[in-house]
Amino acid sequence: MPQYLVSGYLPDDYDPSAETEETVEAIHALNREMIAAGVRKFAGGLGPAHTLRAQPSGDLLLTDGPYLETKEHVGGLWILECADIDEALAWARKGAKVCRFGIEVREIFFMPDPKGATD
Repeated sequence: MPQYLVSGYLPDDYDPSAETEETVEAIHALNREMIAAGVRKFAGGLGPAHTLRAQPSGDLLLTDGPYLETKEHVGGLWILECADIDEALAWARKGAKVCRFGIEVREIFFMPDPKGATD
């Protein structure tokens, strides 16, 4: 079955301590629902980003923050295993409602190693 990255976007000035107990419980309830349905493979929040960019010289440039100039960042994610994109989007809709932030859904592509490595 395909797997999907469901990521939530938060404003750069997001303060997790400002979340209400009601919102936190709604997020936990959604996670329990995903687990019971057998679709959730992983979930977690994310801290500040650090980005490495290859330079024409071959050096790497390390910067703080996301690789694009934005006023928001990926603040959390779920990895879901769903039958198809429609099922993944149905779960993402629930996430957008309880988390109250933008949600992006992307299918995760796996490229099997032709020499047999599985991890």
